[in-house]
Amino acid sequence: MLTRITLLLIALLCTVVTVRSAECLRLPGRDTLQLEGVSSAEYVMTAPEAAAARTDTVKRRDGFMRRIIRYFENSNVDHTFEKKIDFSFAGGPSYSKNRSLGIGLLAAGLYRVDRTDSVTVPSDVSLFVNASITGYYAVGLSGNTLFDRGDQRVVYTLMFSSAPTSFWGIGYDAGRYNPESTYSEKRYTVEASYLHRVVSKLYVGGVFSFDYVRGLKFTQPAYLNGEKERYTATGIGAVVEFDSRDFIPNPYRGVYVSLKGQLFPKGLGNCGKTLWRTTFTADYYQRLWKGGILATDLYAIFNSEGTPWPMLARLGGSQRMRGYYQGRYTDNNMITFQVELRQRIWRRIGCTVWGGAGNVFPSLNRFDWSHTLPNYGVGLRWEFKKQVNVRMDYGLGKDTSGFLLSINEAF
Repeated sequence: MLTRITLLLIALLCTVVTVRSAECLRLPGRDTLQLEGVSSAEYVMTAPEAAAARTDTVKRRDGFMRRIIRYFENSNVDHTFEKKIDFSFAGGPSYSKNRSLGIGLLAAGLYRVDRTDSVTVPSDVSLFVNASITGYYAVGLSGNTLFDRGDQRVVYTLMFSSAPTSFWGIGYDAGRYNPESTYSEKRYTVEASYLHRVVSKLYVGGVFSFDYVRGLKFTQPAYLNGEKERYTATGIGAVVEFDSRDFIPNPYRGVYVSLKGQLFPKGLGNCGKTLWRTTFTADYYQRLWKGGILATDLYAIFNSEGTPWPMLARLGGSQRMRGYYQGRYTDNNMITFQVELRQRIWRRIGCTVWGGAGNVFPSLNRFDWSHTLPNYGVGLRWEFKKQVNVRMDYGLGKDTSGFLLSINEAF
């Protein structure tokens, strides 16, 4: 346990040190004391000139450190009215229960489509590249673009990953009692939604998604129950949202309710039949006192009968049921609930504590309360950019626990 904590503290330190190091190393002016038109062999500095040179060197060194300090002092200031996009970069070690120790590069940006609009909150974009000692590597891009004074928005996620993955089979009993097996998973995911405001905080729109998943080297092929190892699915659908959040990546107040329905036509994939999926999300945020935010999240996903194994609901991960290995508990449907208290401690440093529960089940008439899994944990926060946090969470559950290092709040 102490080893994991030490690794994560090193990760945060590396994140701070590596940001914009290349830019900070470029010193202004000349790099030598050689005079114009005079070779270094012909010119000898006098004592006063040598002292001035030493003073200049000290000033340059001071400038190097001060530039780093100034960068982090100002990195959480809103520069979106001055720049087309306000990007910041960080890199260093990473760790998660699924992927073990790795190294990653993160870029987070804020921008305004219309920089004359001071009412609409900024749009955001996040890019990450990650690789770990287990052979995992991934590249991802996600964001929210708001335009027309917030009346229209585009929400998108693009990701490619290749990962050695553990698999226990499908269903609660499989995840609870089956021996762990392994396989290698390659996944391409694209999802994009377009939303238009119809009245006040109510939005309607469409959603498109594409998934390609291939499993290789299964140590227990019987866990697939005769299903194929490779699936492709294209989804189209509609979404209705009520959204009064003040800032999407890290709300301080507001309500968010989303109902999304998707259809996966037989002819646009190799699933062998037309499938459907319904996703429901209900979040609430309330400021309790100075620096204290109460956040609640209810999430449910329902798939049609016959949904193939890569498209099933997977409990765990970096957003919900943190601390569980994502995919250990897998089934057609899933419901999770969590309550989190977020507290600003000092300047840009904060902490969180949360509790929740989740359940996976094949159908509503086979829902079993005794299969409900608990979840709780604590976390640290550092404001990397304006209202954009780097987070380190330690989650616990039934016979499980794990660290996570990520960006933006879990919900």
